[in-house]
Amino acid sequence: MTSRNLNEDDRLEDFEHRPITLEGTTKVVHVAGSGPAVIVMTEMPGISPHVARFARWVRDADFTVYMPSLFGRDGAMPAAAEGAAVFQRACVSAEFRALAANQSSPVTRWLMALARLAHQQCGGPGVGAIGMCFTGNFALTMMLEPSVLAPVLCQPSLPLNDPAGIEIAPEDAAAVRARLEREDLTVLAYRFDGDSFCRSQRFAAYAAALGERFVSRVLPDSAANPDVPPFFARHVTSPHSVVTVHLIDTAGQPTIAARDEILAFFTRRLAPSPD
Repeated sequence: MTSRNLNEDDRLEDFEHRPITLEGTTKVVHVAGSGPAVIVMTEMPGISPHVARFARWVRDADFTVYMPSLFGRDGAMPAAAEGAAVFQRACVSAEFRALAANQSSPVTRWLMALARLAHQQCGGPGVGAIGMCFTGNFALTMMLEPSVLAPVLCQPSLPLNDPAGIEIAPEDAAAVRARLEREDLTVLAYRFDGDSFCRSQRFAAYAAALGERFVSRVLPDSAANPDVPPFFARHVTSPHSVVTVHLIDTAGQPTIAARDEILAFFTRRLAPSPD
């Protein structure tokens, strides 16, 4: 993969920018690669150069990346003021449930429809999905869509006002757990130990809801990259973004091990059947 400057806007020129209408709503989805589909859902404040780098790693692991534009300016380097404005708009948007536990954000219905479409277009056993931060829990709710086989939750941060809350309705969580057990599937989840947006209470709530099917990884704060964009320096002052901003791109680093585990998880779940 070509090395890029993460401190300037990413033109995303190696992605196809597709307007896709589902559930009566049109969103731009950035698509690249070949092979089974993986839905990459951005963290706050949008599809940054760091999020795009992760999507390219997924693409280069022989997957077709579908990266929907959910908020923010696509490709923008996270500036402090612009990022804060994006965050504030998302918190009051009808598409998200930023401050409500035990509810699923309405946008997950659109994302489930995207997973169905991606599976139809790419084939294979099913679809992978990864959410980060604001979208962190979305991959779990998307398990209500049968095509989604490989859900990954990176620092799920909603609801913002309840550290022990999870952003999914209890009946949906029960349906997801039943499916995980019935189909012998698991959920991978990642957070930093000192993350103030995704605390230990939230992972404990996930474990209580999903049992042994919830596989968590907690990274030490010392594994986080201290060199972060202005939005994170001002508004996200604890280690937070495991596979994007706080990832240290050096062999042997815990964040690189997390990235590689996620890619291996997608490969294991989405590899075509031998026959």
